[in-house]
Amino acid sequence: MAQPLKTRYKEVIVPQLIEQFQYKNVHQVPKLLKVNVNRGLGEASQNAKALESSLREIAVITGQKPVVTRAKKAIAGFKIRQGMPVGIMVTLRAERMYAFVERLINLALPRIRDFRGVSPKSFDGRGNYTLGIREQLIFPEVDYDSIDQIRGMDISIVTTANTDEEGHALLKAMGMPFRDN
Repeated sequence: MAQPLKTRYKEVIVPQLIEQFQYKNVHQVPKLLKVNVNRGLGEASQNAKALESSLREIAVITGQKPVVTRAKKAIAGFKIRQGMPVGIMVTLRAERMYAFVERLINLALPRIRDFRGVSPKSFDGRGNYTLGIREQLIFPEVDYDSIDQIRGMDISIVTTANTDEEGHALLKAMGMPFRDN
């Protein structure tokens, strides 16, 4: 069996990045800080069932209970009042973060239909990467029969990298399937 992502990071990826970027200190090497999984639920204000099923799905996918995010202010055009639930989010750190990233790269992403890799342009300028997923079915933990509606989610991978180039090299070394453009 392949070694876990965290040990592979320490034993293989760190020396590789030190050589590539000529770091003087091992603490300069970029590493994963946290992973945010976020799902906006516009219909949650009218449909409480959508909120419950989303909470259950994200908990199964991430292994951690999500937090309900609420509207900061009222928006009449969207029929939203202040304090209404508008989404859910989870912040993963440490062991759960590494386990989630490993499952995302090795199990979930290859299950996307017509998958040619993720866009290398989704970095924010500071080495953090965000990708949107259109359907929750790519995760093997989600039971097809238990879902009521296909919903997507946003996954943000926050790193300590200073530049997009360093962040790209870190995620590429971890196995993130970037497409060539």
